[in-house]
Amino acid sequence: MRIIVTGANGQLGQELLRLPNAERQGVSLLGFGRGGLDVTSLQSCREIVKRYQADAVIHCAAYTAVDKAESEPDEAFRINAEGTRNIALAAKEFGAKLVYVSTDYVFDGTASEPYKEGDATKPRTAYGRTKLAGEREVQAVGGRAFIVRTSWVYGKYGRNFVETIRGLAKTQDEIRVVNDQFGSPTYTRDLAEFLIRLAQTDRYGLYHASGSGVCSWYQFARAILEDAGVRDVKLVPCATADHPRPAPRPAYSALEHGEIKRQGFEDLRHWREALSAYMRD
Repeated sequence: MRIIVTGANGQLGQELLRLPNAERQGVSLLGFGRGGLDVTSLQSCREIVKRYQADAVIHCAAYTAVDKAESEPDEAFRINAEGTRNIALAAKEFGAKLVYVSTDYVFDGTASEPYKEGDATKPRTAYGRTKLAGEREVQAVGGRAFIVRTSWVYGKYGRNFVETIRGLAKTQDEIRVVNDQFGSPTYTRDLAEFLIRLAQTDRYGLYHASGSGVCSWYQFARAILEDAGVRDVKLVPCATADHPRPAPRPAYSALEHGEIKRQGFEDLRHWREALSAYMRD
């Protein structure tokens, strides 16, 4: 099976392309970064999918600067919505499956229990609105498509919360972390392996795929320091209001994995177990 990966230079894209052979399960992966594939050009998308005779496209390319998107909503829409439509059209035209990676930001974050796939969406940020628009473009185009929402992603190949905390621990005696935002950390390795498994099936639809379990950013940071063996840094819980940002963060954005279970897939690991594995790696 030949799979094209868009956004190949990002955290998830790099994780997919560097999966060990044992995890690829007979899959050939071909990655394209911004220089090799312009998702905002339908012609570029058509040429790549046709030339490489893709059986599937895992669409990771996205405008992900959450705060910057508030001042650049048109650019975010151009990439996240129009770019996704182009990929979806090209995939459908040449008979390729599409896996679109979406986000917990499509919800408003006011829930008190994990969001189900069928729950009402109500994004509060430009980033969330444009990613939801991407979902709707996939659904409008039709074809053989999977939409996969995830959250709090971290991995070996890019800037992320885990490495930020580890870096701060080397230079500061005290670190303040919000303790009133709850979600599910997701290790890119676990997500990448799930996306590969999913693309090899015909169980099309909408999925939630994140690390199992729920924690706050403060609890996540505490676990990071524990696994890193850091004991001489004081971790201080604080409120979201103490750190205002251009884009509001969801207070609660954990995702329930109902469709993963209904379709008989193995669920992603608990976030704590996955973090320990990442730190060992």
